[in-house]
Amino acid sequence: MSVTSDGNPAPRPFAHVHAANSGLYRAIMASFAAAKRRFTVHLRPEDVHAALRTSELPCDHQALIDALGQLCEWGNLRADPDTSRVTTVEEFHRARFLYQLTREGEAAETALATYDTALGRRGALQSVALTDIITHLRVLLTLVDDPEPDDARVHLSLMALAGRFQDLADNAQAFMGSLQNVIDLHDADLDAFLSYKDRLIEYLERFIKDLVSLGTEIATLITELNGHRVDLLLDLAAGREAADAAPDGTDDYRERAFAGQRMLWSERWDGFHAWFITRPGRTSQATMLRNQARSAVPRLLAVVAALNDRRAGRSDRSADFRTLALWFAQAPDDAARHALWRAAFGLHSSRHLTIGADTVEARAEQPVPATTSWSAAPPIEISPRLRKTGSYERRGRANKVIDRSEQRRYLAELAAKEAAQTRLARATLVAKAGSPVRLSDLGALDNDAFRLFVNLLGDALAAKAPGCAEVSTTTTDGSVIVRLSEVPDGGLAEIHTDTGVFRGPDHLLQIEDLIGTDQQIRS
Repeated sequence: MSVTSDGNPAPRPFAHVHAANSGLYRAIMASFAAAKRRFTVHLRPEDVHAALRTSELPCDHQALIDALGQLCEWGNLRADPDTSRVTTVEEFHRARFLYQLTREGEAAETALATYDTALGRRGALQSVALTDIITHLRVLLTLVDDPEPDDARVHLSLMALAGRFQDLADNAQAFMGSLQNVIDLHDADLDAFLSYKDRLIEYLERFIKDLVSLGTEIATLITELNGHRVDLLLDLAAGREAADAAPDGTDDYRERAFAGQRMLWSERWDGFHAWFITRPGRTSQATMLRNQARSAVPRLLAVVAALNDRRAGRSDRSADFRTLALWFAQAPDDAARHALWRAAFGLHSSRHLTIGADTVEARAEQPVPATTSWSAAPPIEISPRLRKTGSYERRGRANKVIDRSEQRRYLAELAAKEAAQTRLARATLVAKAGSPVRLSDLGALDNDAFRLFVNLLGDALAAKAPGCAEVSTTTTDGSVIVRLSEVPDGGLAEIHTDTGVFRGPDHLLQIEDLIGTDQQIRS
């Protein structure tokens, strides 16, 4: 047993967790923790007994006294003599104690409560947290424009922002972990799982939609703050926290406290930035969370399909093996088990193997005793075809060679037709937008030209960074350069097609055909 510097036994506040009566010890400690939350310091044994009756845990008085004494021995509780209700000498000599939590016992109970909470957390994808983060960022953007920002408001806003980010990250991690457990479920009740699946997919779709829309706004606000005096805000928050630093006997304790808090706030702000803004070589946490939530939907549907297949009575290997194991357990004797084994797996003796004349002659010259192990005996040479098929000769007719020339010709014609349609659509768009033109002035487009236009517009919008008014990008095949610029107060653009009307914010568009330019240069 370990001891402290004064010779007393060292406390073991976690010993009650794995003790024989751990349930009783945990219930007693929970009653003391509940009393501490009600600002009650001391408890008598009868108070603890009443709390145990409330929790429906049976315990007699003597067992409770023994458990309290054991907890005192481990260092979770401290016993003080109870002399407040003594009226006679006999009562004075009778052991009466008031019990209270020790510092070690309270710390252990807090740690166990935190562990239980984290272990049972299911988490949630919080759209409300995204809205709160936007609110706090707008407040900081307003404060940073003030010539003399209020350090208290700055500190409180940064603290609230850090708290919401922490809640968002912790809950997202817990939710995705619990979601993976649901996806990995194999023996779930089908009706309950189907009902839960519909609500969960709706929940995921709503959060993905909010994350796409609100995440872009958060990234824009963080970018604007990076362009302002965000360092001043972090200095104000660190200075306000360092002002309460306790002296430690040195003259520069405030400067060291400020440096430590300033580094902490810089790390937090880098975390805010990395959550919603993608950097070269590092994907943002919001993008990764969105991808995980999206990938969870098809995986959920795959689980539903597997459950439906199981309900429809299709072949299930795990169910078949369990049924086969039951048959083996119910077999009357070993002969029946061997027969079942041969019927199930087809592992028979190797009677199909034959011995050639050369092998018979070699065995006659050098006999092999019957007690020789198969690993030490000379091998029997067989032909590769016999080993592969069980027969020396190949049975049946030779495989017929299938003529695929017609299919290849059809695919070549189809590819040429699609290439011609693409060239025509590209020529149409270049003719309309070879020089900068507004989307509202493009006019009507046929289906092929409109399909190419939507792909080019999607590439340009995907390459556009938050806060950037102009973008220039090249398609993945290197055939077209697209330049897209915002039009201040441009209004709504409409493009008429054969299947409907395409509407969106008006932009200035220019499309340059690199393939046609290269061909003109070569000619």
